Amino acid sequence: MQANTKGKEIKVDKYHMIVSRTDTKGIIEYANSNFIEISGYGISELVGKPHNIVRHPDMPAIIFKLMWQRIQSGQDIFAVVKNLAKNGDYYWVTTKFEIKKHPFTNQVNGYVAYRQGALEHVIDTMSKLYTDLLAIEKTNGMDASEKYLLEFLASKNMTYDQYIEHLTGSSSIFKSLLSKMANLFH
Repeated sequence: MQANTKGKEIKVDKYHMIVSRTDTKGIIEYANSNFIEISGYGISELVGKPHNIVRHPDMPAIIFKLMWQRIQSGQDIFAVVKNLAKNGDYYWVTTKFEIKKHPFTNQVNGYVAYRQGALEHVIDTMSKLYTDLLAIEKTNGMDASEKYLLEFLASKNMTYDQYIEHLTGSSSIFKSLLSKMANLFH
């Protein structure tokens, strides 16, 4: 059955952290109760499935390419993502992706994503940018979308992470919550 991608927005409580862990291929190994509740999937529907099960079609592919490039090169990333719930509704989150390494071999063995509801002004700003990127991807391909994104960020004299941090506020409660949540998983 095809999900209805014209659903309504689910407002994510900024104090309820959504957490998931994947292997290095993006296959879900863990989802906390908040992720299960917001996504509408049962734990058995999530674990063992690719994380893109919640990928919303309004998200430009270039953002996921950027995220994968960063985490596969050993760098964490801070991002804003629109996700798709099982019933076709959607929710916006600010996400911190962290790389997890085996304690003895130091080899990357997965990724953990900590998410919090995105602020309204962040959603408004990113929605406009993502709409532009998606339109460019549909007409001219991902390379053109990437060029547009890089030029947009260069015009702001920022990296993607810096831009997201600027929008969310570097002293945001999100960063504090992320640090506390990340410490629970170490």
